[in-house]
Amino acid sequence: MIEVLAPGPLATVQDLGRAGYAQLGVGRSGAADRRSHALANRIAGNRPTAATVELTLGGFTARFAADAVLALAGAPVPATAGDRVVPLHEPVRIRAGEVLRIRSPRDGLRTYLAVRGGIGGPKVLGSRSADLLAGIVPVPVRRGSVLAVDTEAAADPRAEQGEALPAELVLRILPGPRDGWFGPGAVPGLCADPYEVGRDSNRVGLRLSGRRLDRARPGELPPEGMVPGALQVPPDGQPVLFLADHPVTGGYPVIAVVAEDSLALAAQARPGRAIRFML
Repeated sequence: MIEVLAPGPLATVQDLGRAGYAQLGVGRSGAADRRSHALANRIAGNRPTAATVELTLGGFTARFAADAVLALAGAPVPATAGDRVVPLHEPVRIRAGEVLRIRSPRDGLRTYLAVRGGIGGPKVLGSRSADLLAGIVPVPVRRGSVLAVDTEAAADPRAEQGEALPAELVLRILPGPRDGWFGPGAVPGLCADPYEVGRDSNRVGLRLSGRRLDRARPGELPPEGMVPGALQVPPDGQPVLFLADHPVTGGYPVIAVVAEDSLALAAQARPGRAIRFML
């Protein structure tokens, strides 16, 4: 068991999400940075489906009731277990009664804490993931929460080389299903200048500010299905990039979709960070 002494700005339990329920209005959710989630699990010796704790801007403190093996991946954070440094991308043994302290990341936004065996607890529709938009939170993480540790380890723990966040976040995009709703220069314009991540961004999506994207036709769309990475453009012309907890449907035109292998970078973009798009 893990007793949470301080959750930080936002800590949620996440796995690979709950696929197959969009027709019921329930999105997949899951880890925002699936690449870092998977890396932390591999280092701890877990299956990719094991749940981790997703930490937004660090600030997490917890006491372990029993010996355990943990791993950190994602945004680099200073961390200690007792009086020992906990490095990124390496399995670390923590002793019963020791306190893990994770401070704020130097760069990036989300860090993933994997514990050998996986984070346990109840599942909703087959997943332990917290979906903040839908209000599905099977394992709330707050001060005083007690997290169970599962026993589904799959391999021996091992260190693994992780990728550092690039100085410039460049996200690859594909033309969207509604790029025809915009003028011929809109998609090249989307890629011409950087956009800044707004302060009101979250797991639902990134609100971006930059070059205005004007529509070439009037009217509104009926609601249609959305996917992670969809770049919706509201009437103000400032795109919104959907992340893990995005709505199942949306009514604004999607000018482009961020390629799946770039979504991990998008999930690490903190407010005020500049991002660029590349067709």
